[in-house]
Amino acid sequence: MERVLIAGGSSGMGLALAERLLREDCAVTIMGRTEAKLAMAREKLKHSPQLATIAADITQEDQVAALFAQCGHLDHIVCTAADIGGAYRLLPDIDVAVMRKAMDSKLLGPLLLAKHGAPMLPASGSITFTTGIAYCRPAARGSVVAAINGGLNSLAYALAVELAPIRVNAVSPGWVDSPIWDFVAGDAKAGMLEGMASKLPVGRIGHVDDIADAICFLMRNRFTTGSVLHVDGGHRLV
Repeated sequence: MERVLIAGGSSGMGLALAERLLREDCAVTIMGRTEAKLAMAREKLKHSPQLATIAADITQEDQVAALFAQCGHLDHIVCTAADIGGAYRLLPDIDVAVMRKAMDSKLLGPLLLAKHGAPMLPASGSITFTTGIAYCRPAARGSVVAAINGGLNSLAYALAVELAPIRVNAVSPGWVDSPIWDFVAGDAKAGMLEGMASKLPVGRIGHVDDIADAICFLMRNRFTTGSVLHVDGGHRLV
């Protein structure tokens, strides 16, 4: 039985991955910051006996260390956590505190997960980060997120070398219909997603299950490490 920790697994892509892995009889631990969201996830996942939940903040090293002491040995670690909604601002309007919060959640957090989680993995284990299309197709208001995603890709490259033979990869989603868009676009969400769908070669926006499929590949393909897997509907081409 595969043992998988999903940081950020209480919603969106992480929750879709947890649902898929539970169907495949994996033992899944999902970690999130708030017990309320974890309770909603447990309900969504039908209180599976193979599901565990832990409330912790991946930006706090003591909590990350305690997390791994609690969940013990694993086969795979996946991070889909991000708190970047407020980071989408034009350069003159960037708030340093908000920027640091975004960097902590999406760059420092994954680094701490790798630091404390790698000792819990076998040689055949894997770590998978979630970056995003912004690093190579940035738009106005996206400089902070582009920089964070680019840094996270580079972290995956570096850790693939340092932690070998443990495999470290990143999945880079394009525009995916997930809860983060409620914060990024608000009431304009539907129109923005429809507009992008009309531009993409695949003719649609991504679904969270598309990203779950990609993460499963990166977890299990033992000849893939130090890679960034683009799952963006062809966004980089248009």
